[in-house]
Amino acid sequence: MTTSMSQQEKEQFLSGVHVGVISIAQAGRAPLAIPIWYAYEPGKEICFVTGGSSRKGKALKIGSQVSLCAQEEQMPYKYVSVEGVVSAIEPASVERDIRPLVRRYYGQKGGDDYITRVYGSGTADGDLLVRIRPEHWVAADYSRM
Repeated sequence: MTTSMSQQEKEQFLSGVHVGVISIAQAGRAPLAIPIWYAYEPGKEICFVTGGSSRKGKALKIGSQVSLCAQEEQMPYKYVSVEGVVSAIEPASVERDIRPLVRRYYGQKGGDDYITRVYGSGTADGDLLVRIRPEHWVAADYSRM
């Protein structure tokens, strides 16, 4: 028996709603591993938003190598881990980037309520949209055992 997943299955799983854990290399320290909300569509780049003044935001540069792992936390376990390169970092927009991402995790009403609480001014002062180009994939689906 194998736990392997096809590339299509890996991409489909990653496109689901999971909290991802991103690992970012840091000079002179262990990699920073921290949970994030992300968006992914098969064949495209992984996107997430972070504060530019956060430790995560400061550690990321275009060309940085990162890993993102998403998992199913209930049995039977599944996970997909992607290694990639930061391909773009740009100022985030509440409407273009943040609202769709928050709605992905909270639904429309919950997402809109969150946006009102956190971004009442309508601006994403200092927030960054980060894009990761996936390069290497590792995955397991333990339901196949």
